[in-house]
Amino acid sequence: MPTLRGGDYTAKAMNRLTVAAVALNQTPLAWEDNAARIRQAITAARKAGAQVLCLPELCVPGYGCEDAFHAEGVLATSLDMVQKLARDTKGMIVNFGVPLTVQGAVYNTVAVAIDGSLCGFVAKQHLAGDGIHYEPRWFKPWPRGVVASVDVGGKAYPVGDIFFDVSGVRIGFEICEDAWVAERPGIFLAQYGVDIILNPSASHFAFGKHEIRKRFVIEGSRACGTAYVYANLLGCEAGRIVYDGDTLISSHGEIIARGERFSYRDVVVTTGVVDIDRSRLLRRRASSFRPRFDEGERCVSIRGFSLKSATRAAIASVPSWEDSRFLKFEEFSRAVALGLFDYLRKSRSEGFVVSLSGGVDSSAASVLVALMVEAAMKELGISNFRKKLGYISWVARAKNERDIMSKILACVYQATRNSSKITHEAALALAKEIGADSFDLDIDPLVRGYTSLIEKELGVSLSWEKHDLALQNIQARVRAPSVWLIANLRRALLLTTSNRSEAAVGYTTMDGDSSGGLSPLGGIDKAFLREWLRWMETTGPAGLRSFSALRLVNKQEPTAELRPLAKKQTDEGDLMPYEVLDVIERLAIRDKRMPIEVYELLMEQFRKRFSSQQLAHWINRFYTLWSVNQWKRERYAPSFHLDDENLDPKTWCRFPILSAGFSKELEDLKKLVKTKRKRT
Repeated sequence: MPTLRGGDYTAKAMNRLTVAAVALNQTPLAWEDNAARIRQAITAARKAGAQVLCLPELCVPGYGCEDAFHAEGVLATSLDMVQKLARDTKGMIVNFGVPLTVQGAVYNTVAVAIDGSLCGFVAKQHLAGDGIHYEPRWFKPWPRGVVASVDVGGKAYPVGDIFFDVSGVRIGFEICEDAWVAERPGIFLAQYGVDIILNPSASHFAFGKHEIRKRFVIEGSRACGTAYVYANLLGCEAGRIVYDGDTLISSHGEIIARGERFSYRDVVVTTGVVDIDRSRLLRRRASSFRPRFDEGERCVSIRGFSLKSATRAAIASVPSWEDSRFLKFEEFSRAVALGLFDYLRKSRSEGFVVSLSGGVDSSAASVLVALMVEAAMKELGISNFRKKLGYISWVARAKNERDIMSKILACVYQATRNSSKITHEAALALAKEIGADSFDLDIDPLVRGYTSLIEKELGVSLSWEKHDLALQNIQARVRAPSVWLIANLRRALLLTTSNRSEAAVGYTTMDGDSSGGLSPLGGIDKAFLREWLRWMETTGPAGLRSFSALRLVNKQEPTAELRPLAKKQTDEGDLMPYEVLDVIERLAIRDKRMPIEVYELLMEQFRKRFSSQQLAHWINRFYTLWSVNQWKRERYAPSFHLDDENLDPKTWCRFPILSAGFSKELEDLKKLVKTKRKRT
């Protein structure tokens, strides 16, 4: 068993050392399953020759426990699990992410185990409290330079801003957000001669975020003169966030190893060989390097355990799609498909149901389910696919991908007299190409039954001239009971098909097309979806198929098909061009611009295509619809977070349900446009 002593540091040439970063697909409060995956990672890393293993942030209880982090039982069970897991670290250095109570406050920490024994806790100094993150609600930030003591199992352990000297090799930590701030702990760790920085993270997927991570990992190893090991969570852990499983290892300013993203495996271990001596040489050569000598209790010295020099060199591998000019399309396809797979199995659902209208949104949702099956089958194989979904009775009988698709997805076309021939053909053709189970329902008698019932009861004759919105909504609402019934009978999850652009302006019928348990498209805009579907028609993700039947979808103008066909209803006719809507949404909601500011910026971009009056009208429409429809956004089904433009009020974008609706600002805009028109 290693002994803990004060910090006498003796440099020792280690040459090269094998380290490992792990991506884990965990589930909040799934104690035994989480522990089993951690043990699987330790075993795999040990087999690969790694002695230093970095596991993700809060991987023991799960990152997404939320308010349960304050439960005494969760805190106690986390420590109990860590003490058991520490015994499995013989011959290794491993960190376990756990919440820890110190003097009445809860901290986000990593428990460090060395050679089978728990040796101390490093606490997170900078908490993520913006966007989808609520860490300050559950944890306190640990003050820099402070070391305390905590009793675990009747023994005292150091906790706080500490690092470890393991027989001459110094190892420190930056925990997720710690690396994203200007005064990152790595700067100070470098001044104390730390050789390896481990970063256990729970960093959610967002478009382009992988490149940001790469930059701070590379810069961490270069500027700090250390090896840098970055580990992350994988999959849809708690419902709304998808983790891409990004794992990176860098040494002297270069990425030497990186793991596969968006894997369907529970555990992905990435190993690399870091050159400790070379990092030390770079520090000695750097004229800017200024060592510190006030480490005191911050250095926990471990003797009696030696790290072995590695002989194998690491080779960085990059999947071809990571360098694709269609990277955003690739990431979207893989992130949402993986999110659907994890949501399916963690909710114990037995499949999905989509009300497939033949339009953009429902087609996109259906295609994403097909990509999910294909990608999972390709990586896992039929045997492991069955194992992952072993709770579903029919899975054991499935022989191939086609068998699975016909059971896992049901597409339901529900026609009224306002439905067109082309959407009918598009829906049936796509369902057939996907291989989904397909239903073709005529709900027009149900619609007419409801309208006749109300006409008789109220003594009025409903007409499109006087009752347009009500007549549209009843059609959407009549579709909900039948598709819910099919979902219930199949023990399946009903997917809603609204996108972010429609959520912004409330262009959906509550308890109609908003019905469902999960909204896979709720975080993405309509303009992007249209481009993505055109790509999916001809190209598709690398190694996966495209869908030629999307041709019938892509040649249409988006329409709800709720008015009589003679009225030629289109979404953009009801709202505004989606291109304009998405620009207004970003300026108004993401950038918090007022109507006049939005007007001035739109005039710069669209003055040659649209009049000032038309742009002002659309701005007025957007702000008005945004304000009056907040109650709808509060009721939408959970959606996956895909970028920093999410409108989900539960995780990202707070707005009052009741407000004045920017009435003064919109009146000021009207006066401005009127004045400019007079001057012209």
